[in-house]
Amino acid sequence: MTHRPSLRREKALLRSGGRFLAGCDEVGRGALAGPVSVGVVVVDADAGRVPAGLADSKLLTPARREALVPSIQKWCRDSAVGHASPEEIDTWGLTRALRLAGLRALASLDIRPDVVLLDGSFNWLRASAVASTADEPGLWEVSVEPAAEPPWPVLDVPPVVTEVKADLSCASVAAASVIAKTTRDAMMADLSTGHPHFGWQDNKGYASDHHREQLRLHGPCEHHRLSWRLGA
Repeated sequence: MTHRPSLRREKALLRSGGRFLAGCDEVGRGALAGPVSVGVVVVDADAGRVPAGLADSKLLTPARREALVPSIQKWCRDSAVGHASPEEIDTWGLTRALRLAGLRALASLDIRPDVVLLDGSFNWLRASAVASTADEPGLWEVSVEPAAEPPWPVLDVPPVVTEVKADLSCASVAAASVIAKTTRDAMMADLSTGHPHFGWQDNKGYASDHHREQLRLHGPCEHHRLSWRLGA
């Protein structure tokens, strides 16, 4: 089955009074190394035809994702990617790190969106979102109990609407997933030059058999999430 995202959901939300909507998606949530990254793509009611071949980044080849980026940037009104580092994930937990990356992405936009359309059922952009080792069962080696809040960007977060599988059905969210994925993949390829044995240019920091084996042989480095079950 071919999933063809459209702007139906976005335009329905904009009809309630907003001018700009930001589709939002994250990548790197389950990786063992590297940042968690959040992409945002801003559209308005006048957005034209969805870029040909656009789909959730997980359904696209690396070459197809890269080829889509210029079309997405030309099609949308604004876009950005924010990141939270492994150290920030270890210090504050994954949920706070996701929010930190998302706020960084929103803060770097030139256009202020009136509403955010967020993939999934949990609004991790809200101020009351908290980190919990129960959020990602099986990933955590040690409990993360942050003693203080991260240095949140100063930003008035617009209303957030969550939608399960929005990356499959909503063009702005699918586009956000593509720009987040291509940006993070490029970061992991760059990091791999300093630690070539982990194979990050191929596995992008995820738990491939090769990555696990190299962790057993060499141990983690500064780009790993040290609070996670790296050797499991």
